[in-house]
Amino acid sequence: MELETIRAFLAVADGHTVTETAERVHRTQPAVSRALARLEREVGTPLFQRVGRGLTLTPAGRELARHAREAVDAYERGLRSVQDLTAPDAGFVPVAFLHTLGTWLVPELIRSFHVARPNVRFDLRQHGDAGLVDDLLGGMVDLAVTGDRPEHPQLDSRRLFLEPLRLVVPPDHRLAGRRTARLRDVANEQFIVLRPGFSLRAVTEDLCAQVGFAPRIGFEGEEVETLRGLVSAGLGVALLPEPRSTAAPTTPYLRVSDVNAAREIGLAWVKGRTLPAASADFRTHTLRTSRKIHAL
Repeated sequence: MELETIRAFLAVADGHTVTETAERVHRTQPAVSRALARLEREVGTPLFQRVGRGLTLTPAGRELARHAREAVDAYERGLRSVQDLTAPDAGFVPVAFLHTLGTWLVPELIRSFHVARPNVRFDLRQHGDAGLVDDLLGGMVDLAVTGDRPEHPQLDSRRLFLEPLRLVVPPDHRLAGRRTARLRDVANEQFIVLRPGFSLRAVTEDLCAQVGFAPRIGFEGEEVETLRGLVSAGLGVALLPEPRSTAAPTTPYLRVSDVNAAREIGLAWVKGRTLPAASADFRTHTLRTSRKIHAL
């Protein structure tokens, strides 16, 4: 089974047409069709079934796709390992991270890492927490900087630090003049939160539960900056990390006094997977320096 045939099979499995797949692998459409037919003969069972004008995987196809992705991932990681061996001062590090960490933590980690390894390249992906796990398991990245360490049997992780969360209220809110407040003080108010699948959403619901109420959800978003804007517009309250910019925030950020309001920032990777040298070095660097960066 040729590697290009596996790549073509996975492209069709991901929903691309045979024509689109032929363009991706730089082959003709008949050549791709023949390669897929040979693959089915080699496996001994149909891998695709036609639904309308498209192709979908059979149960056998889904099982082969799972192992084929692992094979392609292993091959690509092997290539990168060879590149690291032949150019030890270079290398390539694919990293995924939460959107909120892309404005301060991840850039500073890369900046300080480049002091010693200036020729290392990075491929950076931003996601919510579910997307971080998918990228790790799918082999798209070697490392993920997470909010709340993922509980998955195939992943390993370490805590980097605890990031405090503040109660954010509109500028004209009755609590706006305070420096601290109890979370239960806003139990009857409308909350602005991230969508399900983001760890900050789960942390918010858990903290509210700890003081005896379920938050009344008014708005859901996918970006923390959007949540900040909605709070500033007077549409509700939120539990958010403080902005890292030096400019004064437009909305009050109150320290929460009746519960330990914080989220865990962690670093995750696939358990048992040997990382290429550059990624392994960046993991070591992140574990050593992230707490210092957070304290700045």
